Amino acid sequence: MSSQVVYAIVKAGGRQEKVSVGDVVVVDKLAGEVGDEVSLAPVMLVDGDKVTTAPADLAKSSVKAEIVGDEKGPKINILKFKNKTGYRKRQGHRAKLTAIKVTAIG
Repeated sequence: MSSQVVYAIVKAGGRQEKVSVGDVVVVDKLAGEVGDEVSLAPVMLVDGDKVTTAPADLAKSSVKAEIVGDEKGPKINILKFKNKTGYRKRQGHRAKLTAIKVTAIG
């Protein structure tokens, strides 16, 4: 009763994500336009009962994905304040992200 589950752990933007074919994943900003194909470096591949973690075998394989669109992360508010000195600094930040759809693992 072995199930044919195929997924990969890929390194994308300083983090590792678990992806399967058809998944849409949001990662840090990637260079490219909507519809472009990108290749992600796998850290581990699982194909049913077979698990591949050897660097020599992983160098031969890759995970292909298509850029779906650009997004922005949640707003982060930064407030610095020092009592009795009149020092107050307000700053905000939104991370630039890219949504990608995994098309092939192999």
